[in-house]
Amino acid sequence: MAELQISGPSSADPVDEFMILDRWPLPPTNGDEMSPSQLQASSADMFMVGFVMVHVVGLRHYSGTINGREMVGLVRDPLNPYDENAIKVLNTRSIQVGYIEAPAARVLAPLMDSCLITIEGIVPKSPGGQNRNRIKLPCQIHIFGRVEAFDQVKFALEAGDLLLHSESSPLSEAALAIEKRCFQDEKSLDEVFKLLDERIAENGKLDELEPPKYVIKSELLSHQKEGLGWLVYRENSLELPPFWEERNGEYMNVLTNYVTCQRPEPLRGGIFADDMGLGKTLTLLSLIAFDKFYGDTCSSDTGDVSVNDKKGKKLKRGRGSQSCNMPQKRLKADDSNVATEKGKSTCYVDGSQCLSSSATLIVCPPSVLSAWSTQLEDHTVRGRLKTYLYHGERTEDPYKLKEYDIVLTTYSTLAAEDSSPESPVKKIEWRRVILDEAHVIKNVNALQSRAVTKLNAKRRWVVTGTPVQNHSFDLFSLMAFLRFEPLSIKSYWTRLIARPLSLGDQKGISRLQVLMASISLRRTKDKALIGLPSKMVEKYFVDLSDEERDVYARMEAEAKKVIRQFIDSGNVVINYSSVLSILVRLRQVCNDLSLCPSDIKDLLPALGDVNNNPKLLEKMLSVLQEDEEFDCPICISPPINAVITCCTHIFCQACILKCLRQAKPCCPLCCHPLSDSDLFISSSKQSEADVGASTSSSKIKGLLKLLTEKWHQNPNAKSVIFSQFRKMLVLLEEPLKAAGFRVLRLDGSMSAKKRAQLIKEFGIPAPDGPTILLASLKACGAGINLTAASTVYLFEPWWNPAIEEQAMDRVHRIGQKEDVRIVRMIARNTIEERILELQENKKLLARKAFGRKGPQEQQREISQEDLITLMQL
Repeated sequence: MAELQISGPSSADPVDEFMILDRWPLPPTNGDEMSPSQLQASSADMFMVGFVMVHVVGLRHYSGTINGREMVGLVRDPLNPYDENAIKVLNTRSIQVGYIEAPAARVLAPLMDSCLITIEGIVPKSPGGQNRNRIKLPCQIHIFGRVEAFDQVKFALEAGDLLLHSESSPLSEAALAIEKRCFQDEKSLDEVFKLLDERIAENGKLDELEPPKYVIKSELLSHQKEGLGWLVYRENSLELPPFWEERNGEYMNVLTNYVTCQRPEPLRGGIFADDMGLGKTLTLLSLIAFDKFYGDTCSSDTGDVSVNDKKGKKLKRGRGSQSCNMPQKRLKADDSNVATEKGKSTCYVDGSQCLSSSATLIVCPPSVLSAWSTQLEDHTVRGRLKTYLYHGERTEDPYKLKEYDIVLTTYSTLAAEDSSPESPVKKIEWRRVILDEAHVIKNVNALQSRAVTKLNAKRRWVVTGTPVQNHSFDLFSLMAFLRFEPLSIKSYWTRLIARPLSLGDQKGISRLQVLMASISLRRTKDKALIGLPSKMVEKYFVDLSDEERDVYARMEAEAKKVIRQFIDSGNVVINYSSVLSILVRLRQVCNDLSLCPSDIKDLLPALGDVNNNPKLLEKMLSVLQEDEEFDCPICISPPINAVITCCTHIFCQACILKCLRQAKPCCPLCCHPLSDSDLFISSSKQSEADVGASTSSSKIKGLLKLLTEKWHQNPNAKSVIFSQFRKMLVLLEEPLKAAGFRVLRLDGSMSAKKRAQLIKEFGIPAPDGPTILLASLKACGAGINLTAASTVYLFEPWWNPAIEEQAMDRVHRIGQKEDVRIVRMIARNTIEERILELQENKKLLARKAFGRKGPQEQQREISQEDLITLMQL
């Protein structure tokens, strides 16, 4: 399978790239983590079938080298003009070594393309040393597949004359190459991780740094000063990246046995993962200000940092001796490959000429742009940090961009420019790139994820309070952006981290914890000692009425039959959209019957009925569009002119039409052959006026009871009510207004300007201002400050607990003066209670990633078994 390659900007069509990418994870068909990739076995859940011995050929045509007994990356190259079955071989630096010989590729490629197998390569140690001047190299390919597909895979290998060896074969390099490294004192992988852990522990307490007062006018809290110290240290350290050692003038990666004479670049950046609401934005603005006015004067020849705090006490990191006592402009360039042409600084990245800039590029979701603007206004001295908004109408001149201190843009803007070689953002080597709310790139195959990964930058920062949302592969996409070799290559991440995790192996958790400790900073509210008011989370169980219970019971009974058919026939993934529409309807019944049509069976097709039923496809599309968290799998944005395919996958019309212009037009999710006639558009576009009146559901009655009690306690108290169904927010307006509440509604259909206006209006104190904000998770889940409220109501549980945490922390954050109450509304004895069970499993993995090592429970990622749990099959 193809893997993400980090090789600089590409002018290839983004859909072409999308079509050749590995299907880990399959691009989600909506914002929920219940994506097709989770309903099918992931690469981490596959088991070893055996291994085959093949050769790597074409070595003389490529610059990549192999040292022997080294892991290699195997990448499908279906658009190769000479061989559609081509499989590229990469070394641990993502440099191509050659190709798998054609006869073997002819057998393996179809199995990979049909998602029956994943493969991993190991080059056995040979007396010849590196592969220079050799014609071919032996390669042991380990084959992994789902247990139920073993016989099919073995038959295909035998028919293709590939001899399959068992893992216990004496020829196997697996144990040696994966768990041992061949150097003087052989260390197991876990000894390597242990040594790294010991080195991390030696760093001790974080030092505090003060930002320049002539830029940052706000006083930083202690944990923010410590965060600034860590950020500055990471940016200026010249230490070898984790897992690299210097030996006899050469540099070895002790995870992969890769050896090079060239010193690896320092990993200047990392993951800033402080809990939401702890002021990460102010800390980052302080970093930009500190670097602009102190810059290289705080970095010694060794790259270590030493500065003075406000009391004159020297705060040291390492051996640095220089201090920063007065503002100075940073030197214009800090790289030796900078040249001057007509007064313009230029540099070369991956052989391409770029402008060297001292600017910081900040990438964030559209909803967070206004938050950055507000933070700049609130915390910085006007005019000290020159800022440009690269969004909407924007310049095409890279020279203009490089003159600013900060350039603000969005993931969707960069994704839209990914196929354009003339994008000015691509022509600059940025001083740093900051990905805010970086969990949005958790799908490494998404267009916006690839667009930001290809950016040129000296320093790279991932900023998110929820780095692990669903499973360990959420972190892999961050490794790819940070270019943390070799864990930025999927096959290495799978072997070293994901597979041990999925099998419940303690080594996986231990390795993940050490890895995170080496490149991330994570402080939670309970440990930051910032004096935040308390946050109390409670569940409010609602008993459905007799009518609601009857409808729910009938729908769930029909749903069980259909999903059981899909499971028994092994067609859950193929019928994913059908499954999702069923789950959406079950959840909507728990909210209000008026969200659902009276004819339940009309939404529950018998097995195989969907593909040949255009009316049902259109109805399914309208159902899924009611869930505001739905995104197009290609652009990972709300679908524009959404269409559904005959294989029940939903895309933007423009995105899927580009896919159909390929040589072999097919669905990019399931490879089902497609033509224009296989695309369907919902004819029932619903406006707000079309939303029917509420049935005064049990949940709405329960919510009104809670709000009335709150009003009697404090008439001026403000509350935020979150729902992921826009129709539900519309339905809530009338009964809330009828009860006497002043209500605002904010959802994803509104422009960023309109959202900012509504949030500002919500901040007006009562009784002059509104007391209730109806908000969608999509519009308010990240980067929004709602500290004017003190109570949050989650009208329904969401699959992903991290998204719920983001919603809660719009209210519980720095600036909040009152204790915060979170009320999770749950319909008793329904699918909502079972969603809570899945949430607990996800929270467990997130805690383990940053927790202390110790006995851990088995943790598996979402699987078909979870679907069985949800439906009580």
